[in-house]
Amino acid sequence: MDPRFFLETARLRLRSFTEGDLDRLVALDNDPGVRRFIDAGRPVTRDTVRRLTLPRMLGRGFWAAEERSTGAWLGWFSLEPGEEPGWDVVELGYRLHRAAWGLGYATEGARALVGKAFTDLGTERVTAQTMTVNTGSRRVMEKAGLTYVRTFFEEWPETIEGSEQGDVAYELTRKEWAEAGRAGFAAILPHNKTRISLSDIAAYRGRTASR
Repeated sequence: MDPRFFLETARLRLRSFTEGDLDRLVALDNDPGVRRFIDAGRPVTRDTVRRLTLPRMLGRGFWAAEERSTGAWLGWFSLEPGEEPGWDVVELGYRLHRAAWGLGYATEGARALVGKAFTDLGTERVTAQTMTVNTGSRRVMEKAGLTYVRTFFEEWPETIEGSEQGDVAYELTRKEWAEAGRAGFAAILPHNKTRISLSDIAAYRGRTASR
């Protein structure tokens, strides 16, 4: 297994996708609540997931998410590279079962991958996009340290409730991430720590973004 596609957090295990994840993906993509802001929650056939979705997930940049304590399959996270080769610019993504919402899993996984992008993958900029009205996803982006960049409008095949408000773009650069680690962290470090860890950086970024 490529070590770049396996990591653990306090509560999550993020691993590479396998062919055995097909039925889990089908169930996830057929929850209308999960896909409310994607195709208006329209159902997806198993054949479509097998032919199109799973092969994409088997490529680089996608992690299946499991709960460490139970092994329960929660959904997925991604750091999908752009059109240019390499990991210079990646787009952060996530999609979790509704049972995992509101428990901090999305923020925990997103923070872990932001740290991995800048420390292991040589990334210079992490980006993310969502609908303006998708406040839950926007909060995760902010808690992971990304900041709002712009609102934009695109033409879509069908109208989704809230699409008239457009989409929003967020990002975090390596320089911003490093500067956040150097400035102001002494105040949040436990007394027994002399060095700043990635978890300290993520916590600080999340706290300041949520103010």
